[in-house]
Amino acid sequence: MAVTMEPEQAPRLFDRPEGTPDPLEGLARQLLIEIGEDPDREGLADTPRRYAKWWREFIGYEAGKTETLFDSISDNQLVYVSGMLVWSLCEHHLLPFNCNLTIAYRSDKNLLGLSKFARIAHKHAHRLQVQERLVSDVAGEIAEITGSEDVAVIGRGEHLCMTMRGIRTPALMTSSAFRGAFEGNGPERTQLLMLAQNSAGSASH
Repeated sequence: MAVTMEPEQAPRLFDRPEGTPDPLEGLARQLLIEIGEDPDREGLADTPRRYAKWWREFIGYEAGKTETLFDSISDNQLVYVSGMLVWSLCEHHLLPFNCNLTIAYRSDKNLLGLSKFARIAHKHAHRLQVQERLVSDVAGEIAEITGSEDVAVIGRGEHLCMTMRGIRTPALMTSSAFRGAFEGNGPERTQLLMLAQNSAGSASH
């Protein structure tokens, strides 16, 4: 039997009276001027509006219901989900980074609906972030919803703040958050890392 808990309704921070200009449009227009562009020229005339709309869509992302649980058919089952790619924004440079997430937890009585993993991942990615906090935030919410103490999240990401500025070199950074049985070097962690390695190998072919 599925059990769905209603998420708390977050206040809508971006509501404005109809017809009121979005302040982000003015910021975008000023940015274009500061970098030597003409915001009124063809090709840029509608850019401030698009820029403002994108920011509102990104930060205002609504994950919907993330807490749908199903009865587990067995205790102590390892649930493993991999290959979830999300995009976020580096809070240090406001440049994008992508992160390929692997999530695992050991179920007790409840199983989290499969699509909820992606909703939770996007929920925490759609904000100014750092990769280390992203994987920790996702692990924390999975643990809270499922009631499982044994949760692991591994993220591998490319950061445009390194790829297109500074050293200008593509690279992948790996971050992890291990809880409960996954913290030590026991069989649970060994099994997880083997699954993660196999998934990475399959994705590369």
